[in-house]
Amino acid sequence: MTIEQRRILKTAIPGPVSAGLMARKQGAVAAGVGTTLPVFAVAADGGVVVDADGNQLIDLGSGIAVTTVGAKAPRVVEAVKQQVDAFTHTCFMITPYEGYVAVAETLNRLTPGDHEKRTALFNSGAEAVENAVKIARAYTGRQAVVVFDHAYHGRTNLTLAMTAKNQPYKRGFGPFAAEVYRAPVSYPYRDGGLDGATAAARALDVIEKQVGGTEVAAVVIEPIQGEGGFVEPAPGFLPALAEWCRANGAVFVADEVQSGFARTGDLFACNHEGVVPDLVATAKGIAGGLPLSAVTGRAEIMDAPQVGGLGGTYGGNPLACAAALAAIETIEADGLVARARQIEELIKSRLLLAQKEDDRIGDVRGRGAMIAVELVQPGTSEPAPDLAKAVATACHQQGIIVLTCGTYGNVLRFLPPLTISDDLLVEALEIVIASLREIA
Repeated sequence: MTIEQRRILKTAIPGPVSAGLMARKQGAVAAGVGTTLPVFAVAADGGVVVDADGNQLIDLGSGIAVTTVGAKAPRVVEAVKQQVDAFTHTCFMITPYEGYVAVAETLNRLTPGDHEKRTALFNSGAEAVENAVKIARAYTGRQAVVVFDHAYHGRTNLTLAMTAKNQPYKRGFGPFAAEVYRAPVSYPYRDGGLDGATAAARALDVIEKQVGGTEVAAVVIEPIQGEGGFVEPAPGFLPALAEWCRANGAVFVADEVQSGFARTGDLFACNHEGVVPDLVATAKGIAGGLPLSAVTGRAEIMDAPQVGGLGGTYGGNPLACAAALAAIETIEADGLVARARQIEELIKSRLLLAQKEDDRIGDVRGRGAMIAVELVQPGTSEPAPDLAKAVATACHQQGIIVLTCGTYGNVLRFLPPLTISDDLLVEALEIVIASLREIA
């Protein structure tokens, strides 16, 4: 099915078919599983998602940074078809297959640093982060894990302990895993403009006092925070943390689940400042929409757990491995790192112009195709979550898929596929900006 790359509204959002499916969802799916838009997808490609009523929506979400190469990238589709025709599963821990090894070799080549590396594959971002902690603990013989304000690391018990935001992620689900400690992050818009070195010194002082350098197994941080609001630390913050880890024998873990694979205009967000993590957790954009995640890092650290200590029934599924190799080939062959930088320029130029005319746009930040607008009360820095929700809802009704995030719920985030056309992107941004203007 070829999808014309334009926005088409045949019905109100939601249309009758989607409304009927939503009624079925409410009668069959657990209430705790929410949805952002009340429409049901039947097809997607490029920058467009088609719903069950034939409406074509412009996609500024990429399934939360997953369909970076598009929802049906030709190389990915073909690779998965070929793998389905061969076999769908054997479990790598039982009878291994080359695809898993090839993905590991590729990640060892692409992730930051030229040291010897190893990789282990899993299913989700949360699994990758949790296994990174396991590996760090096995290597160091220590237990303490340091994370940061506004962090999001997943929905398992350990990664919920590492996640900062209570509602909706944590409320009612405790007690959570022990030995997780939280430090202040660099948040330039909200920490008085502290430079990176000063913000790092503040965080490290907390770590030294509350935990002690000799007790820390791992420092885990998103180079650009995702669900926390696309918070981009001031220059120098990440390098200072990495240097502290080296000096204290702790493992520096970069959670690149949302920021990896060309999303930020670098293959990995750490590359922006030349930071080389000990371990990198990846997922989301790794496999063109199929469930896959990985931990990649220094060979001596990755090899610390005992044989059989890492794995899982579906980890590194052959279909997902085939998709990952094709998605990475697409990123490299089609110049999608450079495309992400073009998208950044296009988005930011329009949002910064809108900011000059509207003091409710407190901050415009991010890199590549991972850009955010933080909305505030007029003339203040007080968060405006109701405004963010209203703008997103207005956009949804006009056929624009836009997501919110942030600890305060006041951030609009833009995560378009890197295959979106300039025309679609400009049209979507014009609707977002117009929707903001129209809401008092």
